[in-house]
Amino acid sequence: MTTTNDTPQARVLSSVSDAQVHALADLLIDCVEGGASVSFMRPLTRERAVAFWRKVADGVARGERVLLVTEDAEGIVGTVQLVLDQPENQPHRAEVSKMLVHRRARRRGLGALLMQAAEDAARAHRKTLLVLDTSGAEAERLYARMGWQRVGVIPGFALLPEGGLCSTTFFYRALQA
Repeated sequence: MTTTNDTPQARVLSSVSDAQVHALADLLIDCVEGGASVSFMRPLTRERAVAFWRKVADGVARGERVLLVTEDAEGIVGTVQLVLDQPENQPHRAEVSKMLVHRRARRRGLGALLMQAAEDAARAHRKTLLVLDTSGAEAERLYARMGWQRVGVIPGFALLPEGGLCSTTFFYRALQA
């Protein structure tokens, strides 16, 4: 993990290198292979994963997204995005997207670290409301522990990576300045 005195750190990528795109693609593939419902079906090809992260990198370059990562000795093991580009009648809000932690690095507090960093980045961008959706029970527990408010569940909202419908739970968090 990116560390200071062995304490994991999340950092903002203000630009995304080719090596980082490939590392993020590896992370995404690992999560999809592990069953995460994060917009992709199995098998997720490397080409599709790289193309997705190149689009994200373009959004970062345009200032439409904030991309945060955490790393260990082997590379990027976690990421989350803050989508800043919202409709003109919603300048106060952002969407949290693609919070991913590699299976080898789970249960180390990286999800909470990334979410706190996303909230801090949102405040830095003067956002006062965050929204997200998830289909994972572990993620739901994390968000609830961190003070996110559960809005509700939509059954059959998306497909799991191997097929079959899954529900999606929506959350929001009002931020203090």
